[in-house]
Amino acid sequence: MKAAVLREVGKPLQIEDVQISKPGPREVLIRTAAAGVCHSDLHFIEGKYPHPMPAVLGHESAGVVEAVGSEVRSVKPGDHVITCLSAFCGHCDHCVTGHMARCVSPETKRRDEDEPRLSSTKGPMLQYLNLSSFAEQMLIHENACVAIRKDMPLDRAALIGCGVMTGVGAVIHTSNVRPGDTVAVIGCGGVGLAAINGAAIAGAGRIIAIDMAPGKENLAKSMGATDFVLGGPDAVKTVIEMTRGGVQHSFEAIGLAVTAEQAFNMLARGGTANVIGMIPVGQTISLMGAAFLGEKRIQGSLMGSNRFPVDMPRLVDAYMAGKLHLDDMISRRIKLEQVNEAFEEMKTGAVARSVIVFDA
Repeated sequence: MKAAVLREVGKPLQIEDVQISKPGPREVLIRTAAAGVCHSDLHFIEGKYPHPMPAVLGHESAGVVEAVGSEVRSVKPGDHVITCLSAFCGHCDHCVTGHMARCVSPETKRRDEDEPRLSSTKGPMLQYLNLSSFAEQMLIHENACVAIRKDMPLDRAALIGCGVMTGVGAVIHTSNVRPGDTVAVIGCGGVGLAAINGAAIAGAGRIIAIDMAPGKENLAKSMGATDFVLGGPDAVKTVIEMTRGGVQHSFEAIGLAVTAEQAFNMLARGGTANVIGMIPVGQTISLMGAAFLGEKRIQGSLMGSNRFPVDMPRLVDAYMAGKLHLDDMISRRIKLEQVNEAFEEMKTGAVARSVIVFDA
């Protein structure tokens, strides 16, 4: 099968022929229909986050089940599925207390002594974030996918697999936004737009979108933003003035130390800042200690604190009901061979999401 492979940090992905194994007892073989090009992949390409190489990248995807292992019970051949990088074991402390997104059990991966799921003529190929979806097929643990209704378009379903689940989940699960609350979202890429849409679904009274690109205003408002503020040093002051004291919930959806600090500094007393973006390894943020006397909080959010087997089918229903605006999030549909172009476009900040469509 064709796959996009990372062999060297800072270099373009290479389109190569990669071999894929047969499903083990709890594994699922999926024909990839669509894969979103996410900023998280770019972090690994640029070396801001480490990953062993060579690896097939991609982690935001949907497809059709082709075969299942002997012990798989959750999906069957022919099912349409969304994948999720936060594969879970189902019985560790995190899983049994309802925090499945935190599971790091090695049970969802093959052991070192087993045949690798992916390989090439040059040797083993490493799987990326439990998925490796920049490929024509995926071989994953059954607890890394969920079946969805078949009338859901798979190119839009793919977005739910990471960016949408991350943004909407951060709003609904991690920060528990309630009707009437005030919200600010810093960064109007795919994850930020999903957070805006999630805040609108949750009934937030005021949703302030913040981005460095003025052209993002119309798109942000189509997702549910009530206001748009140009990003930069004055963003905090502007938000505080607009809200007469700050917002109750803020969401940093870029992955920069400076915007994480802004997210905290624009809070009202008792407010919560949520860092969704991937701040590069080694970077720190600086906050004024006295601000915590106002009962302000800052916290991380991993994949929207999801319970994806329940959450993702519900998000599909929300899209089909016209509440989740996935159509507007797709900037362009591309072929696998165009993946490096998509990453270059991403760096400009002008696109929301490029989606690789494998049947195109």
